[in-house]
Amino acid sequence: MTDESERAVQAAIDAEFRLLDPEVRAFPARVLELLHPEFTEFGVSGRRWDMNSILAVTSGGTVSSKSPVQVSEVSGVVLAPGVVHLTYFADNQGRQAWRSSLWRLTERGWRMYFHQATPVASEVE
Repeated sequence: MTDESERAVQAAIDAEFRLLDPEVRAFPARVLELLHPEFTEFGVSGRRWDMNSILAVTSGGTVSSKSPVQVSEVSGVVLAPGVVHLTYFADNQGRQAWRSSLWRLTERGWRMYFHQATPVASEVE
């Protein structure tokens, strides 16, 4: 990976971690800085989310600063100039999922364009 690619991946990882930060999620303006206007998510629940529905949930006091999301196995790759794909494992108070995000570099910085969470099966099949 080139230095430029490494910087792009690290910038996307940093932005992803900001979005997971309860202090950021509690303020819609901070969340808006990190989401692309065309943002879409397929959540762990199977629900489809857009920017407005995410803002309603995150700013509604549902994010606990006492139990932050635990993240591991973070990996990233540059798919094209200005586009980074991240994957990681997240444990949110026992609710475990593999997560995947696409980040796009815009005039306003790195913004999440797409996110998907796949729940982890409770038993090995």
